[in-house]
Amino acid sequence: MTGVETSGAPLHVAGPEGPWDEVCDRFESAGRAVVHTTWGEWLTAALLDPELRGLLGRDRPRYRQNPAAAGRLAFAVSRVVMKHTVAAVLHTAPAALDIAYLPGGQPILRGFGGELWLSLAHTEELIVVAVSRSGPVGVDAEPVTRRVSFEALHGQVCTPQEAELLAALPDDRKAARFLRLWTLKEAYTKALGQGMRRGFGTVGFRWDGDGRAVLADDSSAARAWSFTTCLVQDRYLVSEACRDTGRGRGHSTGHVAGQVEDRLRDDSGPLARTGLPPAQTVRS
Repeated sequence: MTGVETSGAPLHVAGPEGPWDEVCDRFESAGRAVVHTTWGEWLTAALLDPELRGLLGRDRPRYRQNPAAAGRLAFAVSRVVMKHTVAAVLHTAPAALDIAYLPGGQPILRGFGGELWLSLAHTEELIVVAVSRSGPVGVDAEPVTRRVSFEALHGQVCTPQEAELLAALPDDRKAARFLRLWTLKEAYTKALGQGMRRGFGTVGFRWDGDGRAVLADDSSAARAWSFTTCLVQDRYLVSEACRDTGRGRGHSTGHVAGQVEDRLRDDSGPLARTGLPPAQTVRS
């Protein structure tokens, strides 16, 4: 499988009230679900929750040690969102869950090793959570206005083949493709449980005939991975990497009905001016 089999665009969850039915339906049909929100949308409910201490669990010391008030709040809300998301798909109470972390920082649900995979990303006010029962999953997010220097960083981020292809693009498209590649590699290495410990230059991507990202390695193991990049809230690129182990899946959803796929516009300004609706799959 060289194409992308996607669980669909990330679902917006505006608060503890959900919509969790949509998340559960996505999880049941596709084997995984990705949700996005902002910490501001959850802040009041999280702070007023009498179970906040229990929801933070083993994260409470890290929460208390954060020197910045905004950082503490964002940290707390991200963990609350993650527990609510996992609790929804498991049909249990968030406070009943115990989330720990592997040495690379990957969150895991204690008691579900090898059966449920989690990933968390946050940047600025955005929070993204992925939960999968079909295989390892990773998510990453970056503001579309972030300008990562290709000239300064391509040696650390790109394979020689990727760098050559990007160098031939116009500057605006180069910036868009480089940022997309960055989030894809971050999501993939997080799914592997390695995160930034693995050099991005050791991971190669190519683009199939439909403009979808696939691993440059053409082995059967590489073909088990699927990748998507979505524009969320008109402000953020969110990339997802997931390996399908064939476990815990219902029927394949293929492309979710109504999903729009579009190319990033040739725009020298911020990618937010592409005019794409929120949470749509991006190709460039």
